[in-house]
Amino acid sequence: MNHSEKLDTYFTSKREEHLEQLKNFLRIPSISALSEHNGDMRTAAEWLKDSLHKAGLENLSIDETEGHPVVYGDWLHAEGKPTILFYGHYDVQPVDPLNLWESGPFEPEIRDNKLYARGSSDDKGQVFMHVLAVEALMKENGTLPVNIKFIIEGEEEVGSPSLEKYIEDNKEKLAADIIVISDTGMYGSGKPAVCYGLRGLAGVQIDVKGAKGDLHSGIYGGGVQNPIHAIADILASFHDKEGTIAVEGFYEDVRPLEEEERAAYEALNFDVEGLKEEIGVNELFGETGYSYLEQTWTRPTLEVNGVFGGFSGEGIKTVLPAEAGAKITCRLVPDQDPEDIVKKLKAHIEAHKPAGVTVTVSEFDKGKPFITPFDHPAIQAAGQSYEKVYGVPTAFTRMGGSIPIVAAFDEILNLPVVLMGFGLSSENFHAPNEHFHLENFDKGLRVIVDYYERVAAFSKDDLKK
Repeated sequence: MNHSEKLDTYFTSKREEHLEQLKNFLRIPSISALSEHNGDMRTAAEWLKDSLHKAGLENLSIDETEGHPVVYGDWLHAEGKPTILFYGHYDVQPVDPLNLWESGPFEPEIRDNKLYARGSSDDKGQVFMHVLAVEALMKENGTLPVNIKFIIEGEEEVGSPSLEKYIEDNKEKLAADIIVISDTGMYGSGKPAVCYGLRGLAGVQIDVKGAKGDLHSGIYGGGVQNPIHAIADILASFHDKEGTIAVEGFYEDVRPLEEEERAAYEALNFDVEGLKEEIGVNELFGETGYSYLEQTWTRPTLEVNGVFGGFSGEGIKTVLPAEAGAKITCRLVPDQDPEDIVKKLKAHIEAHKPAGVTVTVSEFDKGKPFITPFDHPAIQAAGQSYEKVYGVPTAFTRMGGSIPIVAAFDEILNLPVVLMGFGLSSENFHAPNEHFHLENFDKGLRVIVDYYERVAAFSKDDLKK
């Protein structure tokens, strides 16, 4: 029996035990957004530290931050071999609305070879797979093919407010050759993907104020500016009829799409008709001149997430509201800067502010975009590991969403980042009935151990950015 077969046998024989361990992890309601779960956050950190110890990792610690702690562990005895820094998170989203869950969010249950529980896909299941991969290699070989460091935080679901400082303060401790993150998804069922780019984020709230209080629309209407009309004018000014963003200078730093990337996206044969049916629309709409994948992966956006103001109850109320507003988020692409985009948004809003109102703009979430060349050896090796286990070619994709801390890792540690996820977009992460397809749990374990061994074949110079 060769090495690969031994590891396969190990995972098969330990499957039920591993799933029970994962269920115990999932039973901990580690909701970072709710202060009443602070004790559960500590419990989850302790559970992880104990699991890393059982897997054979050393130098274990629960490192305090201004928020929830970071769990750290390493194994550094592969002399001359590359070092992988693995990042994940142990916190989960709130579970509301509870009545839509078919089983308890913290009562893990397997149905149709899917594990249902909050955090099963995002991100406890994927984190624990890397712990089990290390454990398997240590049990079977007594050693690891590479050096490895684990950093698992407890604030990803609230924007990782403490992690950037932690990285800055621990640059030497976290020094590595590549960063591996499993907090993304595959291209589809049975279709593995390595993500090499994420969009950034810039969010603002626009508040429009008119009169000092609500006015009678019969007495004052037609003679006083209506803040809802004003916010509607501002929002309408953001795009032209073709879906292009009309904010001056918005596109000036956008990195053009490489023809090689465009060809790779075309080769994926994305099912546009299937998407329309899935989301319930009769046609798609986006920036002219780009395919849907290009629009959602490689082009920036400006989306209105919510509009508020006036009376919205049952019936009608003849009121001219005193205030109105909107919440906006922009998804950004390389080489856009969130601070620069917010400045341009403010200038645009000021230039298009109607008469008779005052307008204020409040800044919210910001995160820089991230991209690693998809021909980097660490990226290509991940694709080879997927292909070996899944038996199909790996897609190299960008992702329309944002993981702001990835750009911080990239900038502070200056390392290539490999996003190799095992989730599916249909798994309801952040929603009721979150689940994880156990086919990807089983195959993912084999992918990870194969990847660790492939990385061991590289020199440190091979892996430099």
